[in-house]
Amino acid sequence: MAGRPIISRALEPVGPELGIDVLVLVLPADQRHHADMAAAAHSPAARSGAEVITVAGGSSRPASVRVGLEAVRGYGESLGWVPEHTAVLIHDAARPLTPTEVFGRVFDAVEQGNRAVVPALPVTDTIKAAHRPDSDHPATQPSATPPSDGLRSEGAVPDGPQAETVRETLPRAELRAVQTPQGFTLEFLQQAFAHIGELPEDEADLLTDEAMIAEDMGVPVALVPGSEQSLKITTPTDLITAEALMQASRPTPPLPRTGIGHDVHAYAEPQEMRELWLAGLHWPGEQGLSGHSDGDAVAHAACDALFSAAGIGDLGVHFGADTIGTSRPELEGAHGTVLLAEAARLVREAGFEIGNIAVQLVARRPRFGPRREEAQQVLSEAAGAPVSVSATTSDGLGFTGRSEGVLATATALVHPADAAHRR
Repeated sequence: MAGRPIISRALEPVGPELGIDVLVLVLPADQRHHADMAAAAHSPAARSGAEVITVAGGSSRPASVRVGLEAVRGYGESLGWVPEHTAVLIHDAARPLTPTEVFGRVFDAVEQGNRAVVPALPVTDTIKAAHRPDSDHPATQPSATPPSDGLRSEGAVPDGPQAETVRETLPRAELRAVQTPQGFTLEFLQQAFAHIGELPEDEADLLTDEAMIAEDMGVPVALVPGSEQSLKITTPTDLITAEALMQASRPTPPLPRTGIGHDVHAYAEPQEMRELWLAGLHWPGEQGLSGHSDGDAVAHAACDALFSAAGIGDLGVHFGADTIGTSRPELEGAHGTVLLAEAARLVREAGFEIGNIAVQLVARRPRFGPRREEAQQVLSEAAGAPVSVSATTSDGLGFTGRSEGVLATATALVHPADAAHRR
């Protein structure tokens, strides 16, 4: 279903919030199919937080349920479980879209004292009980040999059985369509299988699920609300419907957000003898940039791009109004990588994950190309996300062309943290 085995889809709603202790997968006995389905179920089953047991089923539903029940009983005995206080849910993997809430409702109803519980929905169609005519009824017998001209004689009855007829129309208000998971106490299930073992085979075959066994035993079966999504995949049309429902129920993922940052720093006067820090690197022998921090225009532009993308202000808001570091003494004079790491932390604290940052540096010096990879690694480590840096000159134009300073422009991509986790 939608590119994945149905059994893996069916296990997705069985999350740790249900507090399940043991999850028993009753799979086909055929070795190849058993192995394939076990592999498909492994990861989603493990996410339930329960102990996972895989067993081979039988030739019928009752036989398979009995095998699964025995696995639950054996597991529970080792832990001292009390059967009358142990809730067991039996679910069809062919209902892969059953919401987690339905599992929770069934569990709650069993734990509140009901020995048998089924989820159900009101019936919306008009339901009629049909009368199937006996095969030896006179009306179903072949007619006399038709005339030689191939036309039916008047009043002749066509070959084959008659159509079914309506015996009665059932009161819709009293009808419910039942689903799974069906819930029971472990004690009741043990009694139920002992009960059908005592019945003649033809009578036992009529009890097609555990709730019907409860009815046959006179045990009340409680109803809890089911879900319209919990359809059972039986035909190709059901599969198409299930895939459409799954697609329709997926929330629209929040769109990623982009931000732009821009930073300019002039080279310090020669008498200042400042070291050059740019793109997170120290550039020995190069005159540094002016500013109250290290003047790293590449790192500062990256910070502003992150703040812009997250919509939480800019460098001035977080690190000082007119200078870098003055509003937070511990960051005064901090290197650009320190500020970038702090900016990334603030963005994540605001509920975003960082996709990437790209920076364009415009400067005549230093010669950036030979150290590009080194710079990208240092900046990426600071941001905790990929940072790429490209460099160009301005063909001798403007303050960058006159080697009076450097210009850096950055773009950043962030996305809400919940959307990142879904991916």
